Amino acid sequence: MVWVAAIPVQDIEANDVTPATVNGVAIAIYDTTVGFTASDRRCTHGGADLGDGYFDRDCIECPLHQGLFDATTGEVRAAPVTQALKMYECRVRDGVVEVRL
Repeated sequence: MVWVAAIPVQDIEANDVTPATVNGVAIAIYDTTVGFTASDRRCTHGGADLGDGYFDRDCIECPLHQGLFDATTGEVRAAPVTQALKMYECRVRDGVVEVRL
């Protein structure tokens, strides 16, 4: 696994989800209460783009069926989703959010 530059911090939507593609991998970057986190961008239930989802503090809601995930851990918070999101390590370096792919 290597650290890869994803997006400048200044381009992150404050307290929201920001979609990005890093080395061909579609990810969602979240500005959570514990800092930046990142996950696969596709819902594990219906494959909807979580970049279009509703973000509230530390949870991302799927725009298709309203399943809910914890954006800090990837854990399922509400049905109909049953499988957690794949999460990626995140860090900020020189003003850029990097993810470990």
